[in-house]
Amino acid sequence: MNLSNNYWISNNAAIPLENRKILNEFLLSYKLANKAEATITKYKSILERFLSECTVPIEELTSDDVLKWFNEYSIDKKEKTLDLVLSSLSSFFKFCIAEEYLGQMVIKKRWRPKIPHSLPKYLTEQEYARVKIAAEKLSIRDRALVLFLFSSGCRRSEVVQLTIKDVNIDRRTAEVKGKGKKIRHVHFSEECALILKDYLSTRLLKSTDPLFLNKHGKPLQQNGIYLVISKLGKLAKLNQSLHPHSCRHTFATNMLSKGAGLPFIADELGHSNLNTTRIYARIPTEDVILAYQNIMG
Repeated sequence: MNLSNNYWISNNAAIPLENRKILNEFLLSYKLANKAEATITKYKSILERFLSECTVPIEELTSDDVLKWFNEYSIDKKEKTLDLVLSSLSSFFKFCIAEEYLGQMVIKKRWRPKIPHSLPKYLTEQEYARVKIAAEKLSIRDRALVLFLFSSGCRRSEVVQLTIKDVNIDRRTAEVKGKGKKIRHVHFSEECALILKDYLSTRLLKSTDPLFLNKHGKPLQQNGIYLVISKLGKLAKLNQSLHPHSCRHTFATNMLSKGAGLPFIADELGHSNLNTTRIYARIPTEDVILAYQNIMG
C-alpha cells in the first residue's frame, strides 16, 4: 500500500465544508488509532458518498434523512455491502455523538440485514495434497511463497511488508506487522525453511531487502501474490478458484484438525478477538467426519 498519499484526508468538494471538516476529523482519529489503510480508505469512500448525496448539516441530521438515503442506495446492493455501509455510518455517527456534533444515534438496529455466517473457504486434505504437488512445477520463489503462506497463515498484506531481517530461517519464525501495526511472531514449516533458504541463496542480500521480489527485482506486491496463488489453483485443477486468503483458512483448519487450541490459532493468525477464530470450530474436519461415519454409518 502507498503510505505517502494522504489517504485519510477527504477533498471531496461535493460535501458541504462543515460536514467535510467533521469527516476529516473522524478519518484522522482512525489514522491516529493505527487503523489499517484499507479500512480507512473503505470508510472514507462510503462516507464521502453518503455526505455528498445527503447534504443535511450533521447537527440537523435525523433518522429519516439517513433512512431515505439508505433506501435509495440499497437498490440492487448485496446484503454484505449494506451491512458494511451501516457499520461505517454507525462508527461515524458514534464519533459525532462523542464530539457533540450530533445529539443521538440516527441509525436503527432493525435496519441491519440478516447475513448468514458462511464458513471460510479452505482446502480439503486431498485438495491441499494436489496443490503441493502442483507447486513443485513453480519457480523457487513461488514455491517458497506458497509454502510460507500455507504454513504461517499470514495475510498477503503482511507478507509484502516482510524484509529479510524479519525472518529467522534457523528458528523458522518471522516477525510480522499485522492489522493496526501490531507485531506478532509466526512460525513456518521445515520444508518452507529449506525452500526459502534455497530461494534467498539465488539473491544478493541486504538485511533490509524485501523477503520476496518480483521478476524486475522490485518488492512483490499483493496483486503479484494473488496471481501466483490463482495460477497454482489452475495448475492443481481445483474445482474452485484459489485465493491467498484460502491459504490462511487452510492453515487454520489444518491446525485445528491436528489438535491446536483456538487461543493458539488466534495468536498465530493475529486475531485480537477470539470470536473471530471461533468460526473455524464450526468446520467439520476430516477426523470429525470420519468419527461421524464410524458411529452413524
